[in-house]
Amino acid sequence: MVSVAVSSLGASNIHILESGVKINGAYYRDVLREMLLSDIHAASGSEFFVFQQDSAPSHRAKDTVALLDQETPNFIPPALWPPNSPDLNPVDYTVRSVLQERVYRTQISDVDDVKRRINSGPL
Repeated sequence: MVSVAVSSLGASNIHILESGVKINGAYYRDVLREMLLSDIHAASGSEFFVFQQDSAPSHRAKDTVALLDQETPNFIPPALWPPNSPDLNPVDYTVRSVLQERVYRTQISDVDDVKRRINSGPL
């Protein structure tokens, strides 16, 4: 499983998550703290940005919402999130196809091969 943040300011690094891990609220908050939030802040610099995510249970968890409300300047709370829409989820509907092309071009030899392919260049 991979995690990435995408915006008009650019994309975060692609982070490869532990194999077989259950993505609950606590694990997702660790991913945010240790990986994504620093990437998002680095990409935005001093520019204004709005943080929104989809309705996955780990994203809606009370502690996750509290963390994002504290750590991001303009977090959109779950009550204001739009319904699921391909137009509003570029990772699921655009970035995934780029990654699939990069990963499945030829036969995969092992997990390290997958990691190399995923991180072989900008999205």
